[in-house]
Amino acid sequence: MALPITLSEIAPRISAGAFILNSGLGKRGADEGTAAGLHGFASGTYPFLKNVEPATFAKALAYGEIAVGTALLTPFVPTAVAGAALTVFSGGLLGLYLNTPGMRKPGSLAPTQEGLSVAKDVWLLGIGIGLLTRGTIDREPRRVRKAAKTLAKANKKVARAAERAA
Repeated sequence: MALPITLSEIAPRISAGAFILNSGLGKRGADEGTAAGLHGFASGTYPFLKNVEPATFAKALAYGEIAVGTALLTPFVPTAVAGAALTVFSGGLLGLYLNTPGMRKPGSLAPTQEGLSVAKDVWLLGIGIGLLTRGTIDREPRRVRKAAKTLAKANKKVARAAERAA
C-alpha cells in the first residue's frame, strides 16, 4: 500500500512540521508569566479567549501545536488533512498579525519591528494552502491518468486478441 503523500510533499511537511512541533514542545511547561503573555496577546485579538485561564490556554496552544506538527510529520496522515490543519493554524497566527495594533505599519500590510515575528508565519499559510490544494485537487487527475493508462493497456490487449482471431 502506498503512502498518502508524494515526494514533492515531504520537504514542506518536514519544514513546517518540525518548526511547529518544536514550538509546541517548548510551550508545554510554560510558566505563569509566559502563559499570561501568550494569553494576553491572543485574547486581545480573539476576545472569546478572555474567559479561558492563561495556563489552560498555554497548555491547549502547546498541545494544538504538537498535534499540527505531528500531523505534518506523519506520512500516514493524508496531505489534505495535514494541509487543512496547517492552514487553520497559520490563519489564526495571521489573524493576530492583522488585528493586533502595532504589528503593521499604518495603512500598510508591511510589518513593524514588533510584527515581524508574527508576519513571517505567512510562509506557514502558503505551505498549508499548497498542501491542501495538492491533497485535494491534484489527487483526482492522478487517478484519472492511472485509469486512462489501465484502459489503454486493456484496449491494446483487445486489439491484439482481435488480430489473432482474424
